[in-house]
Amino acid sequence: MVAGLACYTVWGLLPLLFHWAAHLGAGPFEIVAWRAVWSVPLAALLVFWFGRGAGLKALAANPAAIRVLLVSALLIATNWTLYVWAVNNGHTLSASLGYYINPLFNVLAGSVFFGEKINRPGYIAIGLATVGVVVQGLALGEFPWVALLLASSFCAYGVVRKRASADAQTGMLVECLVLLVPAISYVVFLEHTTGGVFARHLDASLVLILCGPATVLPLVAFAFAARRLPLTVMGFMQFIAPTLQFIVGLQSGEHMTPLRAVSFAFIWAGVAVFLGSALRRVARGID
Repeated sequence: MVAGLACYTVWGLLPLLFHWAAHLGAGPFEIVAWRAVWSVPLAALLVFWFGRGAGLKALAANPAAIRVLLVSALLIATNWTLYVWAVNNGHTLSASLGYYINPLFNVLAGSVFFGEKINRPGYIAIGLATVGVVVQGLALGEFPWVALLLASSFCAYGVVRKRASADAQTGMLVECLVLLVPAISYVVFLEHTTGGVFARHLDASLVLILCGPATVLPLVAFAFAARRLPLTVMGFMQFIAPTLQFIVGLQSGEHMTPLRAVSFAFIWAGVAVFLGSALRRVARGID
């Protein structure tokens, strides 16, 4: 329970870390690049700490699995970059909306890609979320692309990772290694063009280094909790993160109009239906 609460709390408060890095002069791409770089040593340490070295060797001899992880690495890099850009450009509320609707995207993906059935409450929840997204678009005066891209990229990442024959720690290390070369190339480019802040300012360097543990440790805590807690409990917990993001967005001065509040009301209603259905299924011994 502690591990589950910790991982979702850290994910919900990550905007504060990215705001801090931006305040010290780091751009979104630099933050993501150093996030990938500093994730590698810790991810490698955890693979060997949990005795996954044999799994890493087996994965290296499996080109098909490597190709799947190449795709998942690109998807998670897209998600990271968009998320960092969003929270540092006044779109934290839109980011929180994306992670509220992500579980409902997962329901649709389960139906399309894995033949999972959607029950009536599932359709109601998806319908309410759809209305919420439409209203959000009206409130913003534009297509709510930030929320939808965040939700769809993370959902696609989940679908791809589900097809990869790799445990969480090993898969994460391979993804970080895939991103390491472009990340290092980008930060070297920044250093040569004096565009980066790393190694130029101690406080900025420490914050960018912190992005590595802030990426890896919540994933480890999530993997630990997911193996030991009922799925319904994890389902409730997953909404801690977007709720904290929502609060951070309000506290950072993002504008909440009445129409935007209506859109979130529809989303929250969809979430309530989704969670209520999950609880009833568990009570009947279905899940």
